[in-house]
Amino acid sequence: MGEATASGSVLLRRLLGDELRRRRQRQGRTLREVSSSARVSLGYLSEVERGQKEASSELLAAICSALQEPLSHVLRSVSDELASAESAGLVRGTSISKPLVGSGGSTPIASVPQGAQQVAVVPDVVAAA
Repeated sequence: MGEATASGSVLLRRLLGDELRRRRQRQGRTLREVSSSARVSLGYLSEVERGQKEASSELLAAICSALQEPLSHVLRSVSDELASAESAGLVRGTSISKPLVGSGGSTPIASVPQGAQQVAVVPDVVAAA
């Protein structure tokens, strides 16, 4: 699973970088080969793989194309790892604990880092016929 930060939380960019590196290494390819094929600098690709840089959607698509791996498969693997990390409590900002103040005051919202915008989680309700 992705490396945790000093605070113990797992970062999405680290999980994504780990997955890209695993797939590249499984193919027996070097950073140089993939960076050349993806038309991205070797240094930048290395930083993406180490979770030090956030890759844009365009860059992710180029890297996945260079690896001949569907972007959706890479993202699904990362999503599965992130879900495991959330279950283990390694991801900040995912516990449902704070009540939404105003309009009833009892709708739970996801805990978010200080200063981040809070968004209400509204469950789907199916009315009985």
